[in-house]
Amino acid sequence: MGSTVNFRRAGAPTWRLAGLLPRFCAFGRLAPLLAPLLAFGLSGCATLDPYGQNPATGPALPPEAPRITGMETPDSTQQKRLVDMFGGEYKAWGTERYLNGILAKLAAASEKPGEPYRVTILNAQVVNAFALPGGNLYVTRGMLALANDASELAAVMAHEIGHITAGHASQRAELEKDQQLIRKVTDVLQKDKGGEVQARGIASFASFSRQQEFDADQIGVTTIAKAGFDPFGAARFLTSLSRSTSLRASLFNQRAAGPDITSSHPSTPERIARAVAAARAIGAPGVGEAQRSDYLAAIDGIDFGDNPAEGLVRGRRFSHPRLGFGFLAPEGFVLENTSKAVLGVAAGGAEALRLDSVSIAADTSLEAYLGMDWIQGLQPASVKTLSINGLAAATGTAKSGEWEFRVGVIRMGSEVYRLIFATTSLTERTDQRFRESLESFRQISGDEAGKLQPLHVRIVTAAAGDTAETLAGRMALADRPLEWFLLLNGLDRAGPLKVGERYKIVTE
Repeated sequence: MGSTVNFRRAGAPTWRLAGLLPRFCAFGRLAPLLAPLLAFGLSGCATLDPYGQNPATGPALPPEAPRITGMETPDSTQQKRLVDMFGGEYKAWGTERYLNGILAKLAAASEKPGEPYRVTILNAQVVNAFALPGGNLYVTRGMLALANDASELAAVMAHEIGHITAGHASQRAELEKDQQLIRKVTDVLQKDKGGEVQARGIASFASFSRQQEFDADQIGVTTIAKAGFDPFGAARFLTSLSRSTSLRASLFNQRAAGPDITSSHPSTPERIARAVAAARAIGAPGVGEAQRSDYLAAIDGIDFGDNPAEGLVRGRRFSHPRLGFGFLAPEGFVLENTSKAVLGVAAGGAEALRLDSVSIAADTSLEAYLGMDWIQGLQPASVKTLSINGLAAATGTAKSGEWEFRVGVIRMGSEVYRLIFATTSLTERTDQRFRESLESFRQISGDEAGKLQPLHVRIVTAAAGDTAETLAGRMALADRPLEWFLLLNGLDRAGPLKVGERYKIVTE
């Protein structure tokens, strides 16, 4: 479920394809595999889930985005920028009305019953939610797709509101000031011990942050129980979130993120255990309402995955209806559409690709642009100009360290698109696959662009003989449809389904 590419200008060509600098943090789970395809001077990287963890399940948020613990009350301009970071508002009035109904129950049961909140759905596939002082609560459609009943979503909402009512943002701000002061004093008086003191400060801050998450979890579980919802909903959602992290990591041949003492939030297993304990303190399983049927009816038909306005991944094919182009990745690649680029991995991480765009002067030739100082190890003799489906292009190879590259630049209108392939072994066959993918880049017509539509969450009723496998066979997902079906429906294993029960599938 991850944010989408809008092909903002990459700016000055200051990056290097080699050197393996740590600036590639912006793409979370892809970083170790795509280290040679470095980002463009990115900073303030953070990938957040609705419970404030950093499991690398989606693209990085810009540094202006709030931490899950909230922020000082933003003005309308800041809020608009925040909404824009998540693809803007997603219009689904019926779904919003249903969510606001849940919020009304939570408000009445919260520690501050008079505090009004209003929900806004964000048009992003990344799983995220946050509340801001002043009564604004935001959930992404990726969040809605992952939750399986009203109690799960209520737990997330109550958790986020809990951060606000507990004043966690101001507490964090004060601690940050204290830590900064300690570091400054240490740098002046004890330079030789500065690193040690700073490490202790980081650990202290992480412990403080984890405790805030535990506190917000406790508030959330207590609040949803008072509102009449199943208090075990929080643990169920955290379990789904953990499984989502693992599935997405496995798609990119990478281990899921594990516990880290410097992480600002606790590990999911620990939080699941605490959420279960908090629910059991209230009552046995079965207490409170899950409202699964009503919830599924409310999200039936919502968009799933990429926003067509910002590009669509369909298996190995990427299309951008708004910008009017598409290309086909080499066989074996898994693609991810992020906020800065289209990224892909294959061969267990031994192959990678990146597609982005940059604006260069119209009088600068593509051959000259390739020769500029933005590709380390470019082999000048390999640079050639060519035409790709009627578009001016240039290509070449580069080598640096263990990585070898096939690089292509294609001019379309006022933009130059850069398609970069990396491999640990650029054999003749591998290079041919890369060149075939490069040559698949083409403009798409308005009619073709108009036919590119988002996928949708559809609610279906299991009939006699239906199994997880048969319903997964109806999913419009190229990669691991059965695993996605099990994840989206909170199922532990494949096999027969309960006749008459309603399930989520993803269709066109």
